Amino acid sequence: MSSGQPTYGGVLRLYGPGSMDHVDPACAYYMLGGQIIRLFARQLFTYAPVKDLRDWRAVAPVPDIAVDIPSTHNGGLSANHKVYTVTLRRGVMWDTTPPREVTAHDFVRGFKRMCNPVIGAGGIRYFTSTIRGMREFCEEYAAAVPGKDATAADLAGFQNSHDIPGMFAVDDDTLVFELLRPAADFLNILALTFASPAPVEYDAHVPDSDEFRRDVRSNGPYRFVDYVHGRRLRMERNPVWRKETDPVRNQYVQSIEVTMEKATPEEVGARIRSGAADLSWASPVTEPYEIDPTDTGNDLGYALNPYLVFNVVSPNCGGALGKAAVRRAIAYAIDKAAIQRIYHDLAAGTVMRPARTAIPPGNDGYEDYDLYPTPDDRGDPDRARALLAEAGHPDGLELVAVHRDVDANPEVARSYAADLEKAGIAVRLVPMGHADYYRFLQDPDNARAGLWDLTAPSWTPDWFGNNGRAFLQPMFQTNCSRGTGNYGCYSDPEVDRLIEEALGAVDPDRARAAWHEVDRRVMEDAAIVPILVHAPTIPHLCGDRVRNAIAMPTIDRWFDLSNLWLDPPR
Repeated sequence: MSSGQPTYGGVLRLYGPGSMDHVDPACAYYMLGGQIIRLFARQLFTYAPVKDLRDWRAVAPVPDIAVDIPSTHNGGLSANHKVYTVTLRRGVMWDTTPPREVTAHDFVRGFKRMCNPVIGAGGIRYFTSTIRGMREFCEEYAAAVPGKDATAADLAGFQNSHDIPGMFAVDDDTLVFELLRPAADFLNILALTFASPAPVEYDAHVPDSDEFRRDVRSNGPYRFVDYVHGRRLRMERNPVWRKETDPVRNQYVQSIEVTMEKATPEEVGARIRSGAADLSWASPVTEPYEIDPTDTGNDLGYALNPYLVFNVVSPNCGGALGKAAVRRAIAYAIDKAAIQRIYHDLAAGTVMRPARTAIPPGNDGYEDYDLYPTPDDRGDPDRARALLAEAGHPDGLELVAVHRDVDANPEVARSYAADLEKAGIAVRLVPMGHADYYRFLQDPDNARAGLWDLTAPSWTPDWFGNNGRAFLQPMFQTNCSRGTGNYGCYSDPEVDRLIEEALGAVDPDRARAAWHEVDRRVMEDAAIVPILVHAPTIPHLCGDRVRNAIAMPTIDRWFDLSNLWLDPPR
């Protein structure tokens, strides 16, 4: 072991299946990629690496490109808590030719890009329900520009001729946000990777296109030098980054390489133990343990992993999944205990238990209840079959389920397919590469075409603490646009109304109660089937030379790559 003093240099090597969903911060949502985006795209606020997850500082936003936290005392927050004035740190540079300083205008451009109709931000409702005029800007954008066929010129033309009324640059160093209502979680929203600045060079590219990926610019400690989607990426030190302008990141390793190929957790673990790799990529490979680890986050907000999503706009079986009665029947069929055993046998190294609510334990708005109880969480196929008949499908259904083809996902899919077969529902399983899975789900055209009916992804809260909306808004508020986190296009006017009501609750106790009311409504409607809750951190396996590897809940328990080093750095 080292003395604790950082060493500089070396190539950090990650190995495993999967890919980033998107490289473009405007639309990237999968937190596996969040650990990479953190290296090249900074925000106004971010999170510092804190080893003890019971320390509130692990989940509290800190200034990044912003100089300080806006408050009524420093003049950054108005007395009515609806106007934020943010001053930018000087000397943060883009790695352009020649290097150019990041300005408030770059942030305005970045926020406009979130609304693009090609691949919009999955968490866009966080912003449109909070910033004055942003919803109208996005709606006008979608109406004016021809969706997925839009050219870069179409997109730039709209963005450069239209403004978001509640966000503007006073000058190069000052941003103003005007909110629709006070939002105690606004700094958490501004710390999302969606809220990254965008240089003017991005006007020349369609979001997350191959051309964008070749020309992605960095204002962080590392920059891309090679990227092939689903196969490999390489980053090297950004020569224009300066530590004195970045309070949370460092530049210890010389370069970072990720090799993406289909491999089992055992194969990934063997590669790390042999010294051929330093960390896992996408695969839940854990440090050895004899008994299940305890939750090091002390019940820090749990994740839903997995949960069953219904494609409610699928035309298959006469649109059966659009009926709440059919979804309720399926909710009774799932053997959650069997899926829990799959993860236990995988030795995933995480605290897990059956899930019963849309908001998992540890998150704002959680209350313990179960609308679809079954004996020992083993499922009740007889009741499911009877409810299916009452819903008008006595002869059952034939559904299509897509799943990732790595780790436990195939076994999980086979497990719930077997459960549904006992209830009279035939399921055709369609495996999909890790690199394509979330991109496929985020395209509503695939849902409308009936290319899938069921799937079992995971959802980690986008932030912790005051986070009632971090599950319910992206997962259930009406949003059937490209890039959505509401994969099955679920839509209910009453849910939308309740979400708006919860957003307006200022008193913390009233807000928690309001979010629980939304939770209750979506569960009564069986909008999803929660299967398991997982703790937000696991003891990932590290190679022998990795030092200072700090797991960050805000990037789905992956490590902060900007603050670890290699010893020796060979």
